[in-house]
Formats: sequence, structure tokens, C-alpha cells
Amino acid sequence: MGETMAESSRGGAGGEHRRDARGTRRLLLEAASDLFAERGYERATVRDIAARAGVNQALLFRYFGSKKALFGEVMARGGHEQLRTTPAERLFEVALRGMLGEGRGPGADRSLEVCLRSIGGSDEISEALKGLGDEYADVLATLSKADNGDLRGDLAVSWLLGIGLMRVVVGKEPLAGADPDTVCRLVVGALGTLLEGLPADGAADGAGGGEGEGAAGTGG
Repeated sequence: MGETMAESSRGGAGGEHRRDARGTRRLLLEAASDLFAERGYERATVRDIAARAGVNQALLFRYFGSKKALFGEVMARGGHEQLRTTPAERLFEVALRGMLGEGRGPGADRSLEVCLRSIGGSDEISEALKGLGDEYADVLATLSKADNGDLRGDLAVSWLLGIGLMRVVVGKEPLAGADPDTVCRLVVGALGTLLEGLPADGAADGAGGGEGEGAAGTGG
């Protein structure tokens, strides 16, 4: 890719070099996110990530240090950012729609797909994925006033990941080809019996993100 090949030769122009570095990091993060989601952590190689990004793999090590560190940034950029910016009452639907493939494009969050594909990898990676799942469960648990809210949060995350497993990994029909709006309406509506704080309509408004107050990271 011309942008990358020119990077070292333009290193003397500080601002331009920094823009190139940011662009290259972004390309690597997007490529890694896609490949981790498609293949899982273990099967997504550094060579393939660099090739998907259109850059020399030496740049991956320059900007991230290691494949494991790159994985950590992918998860922080996706799942952790979603947790920080999404209102608690919309978190389940936003995560579900992302896993159903709605609105997918460059930079789309695929962290839960990465979880599904990467479970069973190294202990360190599995622990990181468990930690992300725990964070989602903790936020969802705040939507219930029941004494067993923690259990309800875990059950909600289990349902979310189970849907993803059957649709994304197994490809089970009719779920694999089902309309995202239909799936969300059925699932979010039914989940209201578990988490009373979910919107009763299961509608998509607000599903696009984290503007406004009550973000998950603040305890919504």
C-alpha cells in the first residue's frame, strides 16, 4: 500500500508522519478485528493481519509490540468502548445487533464474535475474554432489582453469546438468515422478564450507540 511504503521516507515531516502512523494503526486494528472474528485469535496470523491491512508486518510489531498486545487493543477498541459509551438499557440490543451483522463496515465492533471464535485459546486470552463477558454481565445486572441480579446478568450474556454461536459460528438456519429486526424484537421482548429495566418495545431507536447520559460505564 502506497501510504505505508512512503511512511519511512516521510518520517522527517513530523505531522505527516504522525498522520501516517495513525492511519496504519487504524488499518491494522480493523484487519485484526475482522480476522480475529473470522478465525479466532490462534488462527489469525500476524502475516495475514498485515496482508489484510496492506502493510508490512514489521509495522505491526512497531506499533503494537506483539500479536497479544494487538488483540488487547482490538478488544479495548470494541467491547470495552461499547461498554463505556452505551446506555445500560440498550447494551444488550446494541451488542446483539452488532453480532447479527447489522451496520457492519470498516471499524465496526466485532468483539463478541472475537470472543466466540477465540474461546479455548491460551489461558491468558481465555481469561481476557472471560473478563469482557463479566463486564457485560455486571452492566446488565444493574437492570434488575432482584436479589439474584448477578445471575440474571450472567444468563443474559449466555443467551447473547448462544445466539451468536448458533448464527455466526454454526450457521444454524433459520437463525443464520433471520432478519436482525425480527431477532431483536423477539429476544429483547422476551428478555424483559429477566431484566426489568430493558425497554419493553425492543425497538432499535438508540441502538446505534452511546450518546447521551446514562452510559454503561457510569452504571446507567
